[in-house]
Amino acid sequence: MHEMERTVVSNTTPLIALALIGRLGLLKELYGEVVIPQGVREEVLAGRPGAAGVIELEQASWISTVSLSESRRIKYLTDLDQGEAEAIALAEELSADLLIIDERIGRQYAKRLGLKLTGTLGILIKAKQKGLIITVQPLIEEMRQGGIRLGEKVVQKALQLAGE
Repeated sequence: MHEMERTVVSNTTPLIALALIGRLGLLKELYGEVVIPQGVREEVLAGRPGAAGVIELEQASWISTVSLSESRRIKYLTDLDQGEAEAIALAEELSADLLIIDERIGRQYAKRLGLKLTGTLGILIKAKQKGLIITVQPLIEEMRQGGIRLGEKVVQKALQLAGE
């Protein structure tokens, strides 16, 4: 069912948001394997013990941490946090088929580099299309209640795309 030929790189926020709602496994079901840079791993694990994503990341054998071979790439991504900059640089370095990133500025950089993107809401939409989840809206509400900030326009667009 998943697209095994793909190289998929993720940033921190989608991992935490999906773990928060108990749906990190959707990434495995959709893509088989996900790659993260060291900076993203450190950001997720910096959460207090029991924080969303900490245990899930440690248990997810299908998420592999890959070091950048050219760390100087990230110095050009100065407006971004370490994890975002590394995720974009790694996606570019690996010629990734998909970068999962939510933050607006990071998405703008990635688009300029010609990277194909999706975000947490895009993952939920795709999961619904593949029959892995029934509805998107309650999961969005659960993320919001857990502290994930989602703009109203983005949510409305996602719900429209999900047919809800």
